[in-house]
Formats: sequence, C-alpha cells, structure tokens
Amino acid sequence: MCGSNKQTSEHIKRQHTIPYYAQRVRDSCTTRVTKILCAIFLCLILVVGVVFFILWLSLRPHRPRFYIVDFSIPGLNQHSEFENAQITLNVTARNPNQHIGIYYISMVGSIFYEDQNMGSSPLMDPFYQEPKTTTIVYHTFNVATLTVNSRRWKEFMDNRQQGAVVFRIDIMAAIRFKVSTWGSQHHKMHANCDVAVGQDGSILPAWKNKKCPVYFT
Repeated sequence: MCGSNKQTSEHIKRQHTIPYYAQRVRDSCTTRVTKILCAIFLCLILVVGVVFFILWLSLRPHRPRFYIVDFSIPGLNQHSEFENAQITLNVTARNPNQHIGIYYISMVGSIFYEDQNMGSSPLMDPFYQEPKTTTIVYHTFNVATLTVNSRRWKEFMDNRQQGAVVFRIDIMAAIRFKVSTWGSQHHKMHANCDVAVGQDGSILPAWKNKKCPVYFT
C-alpha cells in the first residue's frame, strides 16, 4: 500500500512539473524578447541623441571674429595737424560658422582715448556674410567725425614721446544668424579692441592682427 501511494505521488508530481516547466520556458522567452526590445529601444534613443547632439554642434551659432589689420593716425608727429586729424581703421570680420550665415543690419565704429569717445561713424552698409568667409572693414574717421582739439592733440604728443599712444576701438553691430530659410532674432554685438600707435602714428607690430573680444548685449 505504501509503495502504491509513493508511485501515485511521483506521478502527480511529474504531471505538475510539465506545465510548470512549460510556463518557465514561456516566461523565459518573454523576458528575453522584452530585453531585446528594450535594448533596441535604448540603442535607438542613443543614436537619435547622438545625431541631435551633432546637429546641435554644427548648427550652434558661433560669434563673429574680429581682428585688427591696421590702425594709423597720419600727421601725429606734426604739432599743428589736429585741425586735419584723421584715423584710419582696417579690421577683418570673420564668420567662423560652417553652415550659418550672418546678416549685418548695421555696424558703427567708435574711437576711444582714455575712455573718452573721440568720435563715431557708420562703418558698413547692411550686408550678408556667407559661412566661413571674411569681410574687410575699412574706414577713415576725419575731422567731421572726430572731436580732437589742441589739448587732446597735445596729450597724444606727450604719450608719443613715451613710445606709444593707446586707443580703444568699439565696433557695435546689429546682427542675426541665418540657417537655410530660418533666421534668428536680432543680437547686439560688440567688439572691443585696444590698439597702440608709435611715434610715426602707425600701428605697432605687437598690436597688428590682434583678435578683439566679442560679446553680446
């Protein structure tokens, strides 16, 4: 009798074990499929994120770059030249962006000496600058746009005797960036450059091709 009960118990156990293992197999397959789908989904998210990051890097606007090419005050070595004072400015504006153009709506230059504005004048008419291009900005400030009197000229002469006269150039421009048919809002850009001239009124070599800090307001 005991032997018969034992065989019956083992038979029932085997009957219960087959569905149990079948369920385990189904659960295992479901888990594996779920893991594969999750892995594919995460890979897609990673790929999309990398693509968007690369696009963001390539389409993120970079500030224009300004460099001083030349700056001179003819007649600085003449005591009586203040009545005909002129300042010649030559800078380059570089668009460093790979796919983004820049609209210059306006550009105004100002010359400062010891934080005093000596004169301001428009530098360029509105223009569009293609990506990866450089524009030459050349302008002469004459007696009509400069406020130079005999006292100020004497200060120039005194500093000239010490070897250098230092000025500051401020270029203010209203710009907007352009990508294909999309254009950004207007930005007010400033480029500030210190520059020094020697006794002959010409730019000193150490200041030539100097990069100007650029910021937005």
